[in-house]
Amino acid sequence: MAFPLHYGSCPVVKNILLLDSEGKRVAIKYYCDDWPTNSAKHAFEKAIFTKTQKTNARTEAEIAMFDNNIVVYKFVQDLHFFVTRGDDESELILATVLQGFFDAVTLLLRSNVEQREALENLDLVLLCLDEIVDGGMILETDGSVIGGKVASHNMDDGSPISEQTISQALATAREHFTRSLLR
Repeated sequence: MAFPLHYGSCPVVKNILLLDSEGKRVAIKYYCDDWPTNSAKHAFEKAIFTKTQKTNARTEAEIAMFDNNIVVYKFVQDLHFFVTRGDDESELILATVLQGFFDAVTLLLRSNVEQREALENLDLVLLCLDEIVDGGMILETDGSVIGGKVASHNMDDGSPISEQTISQALATAREHFTRSLLR
């Protein structure tokens, strides 16, 4: 089932991608059926990475058209941030989503925005995506608000597993498993 282009008058995004310096996945979320299979998603990621890797998107976000989609992207260290939407959406909205994601990740990784740190804190990065977009609809774009919500989720790790997000529950289970091995 394809998502509508808009929920009423709310703008939506098709995906948010965080790729490494070789174009491989670090954290991704797709919100539409434009890429129905995993191989189609991988092909899109590879194509968009190849198209953008020679640009200089390190200081400010850049915009590209790709297969009737607007892609706003930014590179920091060995991480490549992308937000995609159809060609009928405002680039400014996508740039705001991208900047909010980048700011939240920067805040949560304590300004150490690099692949190793992102992978070590993948649960926080994925929670950022959940706080920014739900089902394609943009919920929040302020990086400090997103980071604050994610940090407060992370501090609630003592809550019962039934009240935790999947990534929090996995982190809690991983901690308990590690402790049991060390005994």
